[in-house]
Amino acid sequence: MRIEKLEGANIAIVAMGESQLDYHLAVSHGNEFDEVWAINAMAGIARQVDRTFMLDPASRFLDSDAAGSQTHVMRKVLKSHPGPIYTCELDDRCDNLVEFPLLDVVKETGSSYLNNTVCFAIAFAMYNRVGRINMFGVDFTYKGNLHFAEAGRACVEFWLSKCITAGIVVSVAPRSGLLDTDVPIQDKIYGYHRLDNPPLVMYDPETGEFYEVGFKEYTQAVEEQNRKEAEIVPILSTPPEAKRY
Repeated sequence: MRIEKLEGANIAIVAMGESQLDYHLAVSHGNEFDEVWAINAMAGIARQVDRTFMLDPASRFLDSDAAGSQTHVMRKVLKSHPGPIYTCELDDRCDNLVEFPLLDVVKETGSSYLNNTVCFAIAFAMYNRVGRINMFGVDFTYKGNLHFAEAGRACVEFWLSKCITAGIVVSVAPRSGLLDTDVPIQDKIYGYHRLDNPPLVMYDPETGEFYEVGFKEYTQAVEEQNRKEAEIVPILSTPPEAKRY
């Protein structure tokens, strides 16, 4: 059954990758989300975690050290996390577990391509018709298992594509490689990146339209904007004279 309050909601999905730092920066600079969804051990780190997705059975953490460095944190989360923890099976030792509505989600979204925990969170978001998904810490930079990293990234990007097609706004942390977000803007479109002045395809959120601009023209416009802002900053940032006693 869908959760009514999630329809149109602005959610953050936060995993353990390096770009989780962008989440902490976003929050410290006043960004707010209707809900924050943690992936596995991030539930013990991020603040305001409303839901956690841990598709491994709880026994993997409670009865073994198979999860490595996440084991200790997850044992605490499983005992104390106040929000629901979506997983593949219930465990009498944990009161906060919720069985993931697998069949309902697959029927609604039309796909059972779910090869890692992050995908379940995205599919759950699509199922509940959220308005915006903000991805943090989902980087797939596993040096020791490149096949696992690439397979996981492919599945996540597949689900994000489905969400975009469904009209859900998707944003990715700046330092993440997901959807080539960390690739320099002039190198994003293959072939055109070899041109002297590669075209950039930009999106205007106010009009909902795409438009094209040359990289050189774009750079000049950004430099001009930065110059104007730099002229204002010294006036605004001049510290007041210390009060003397």
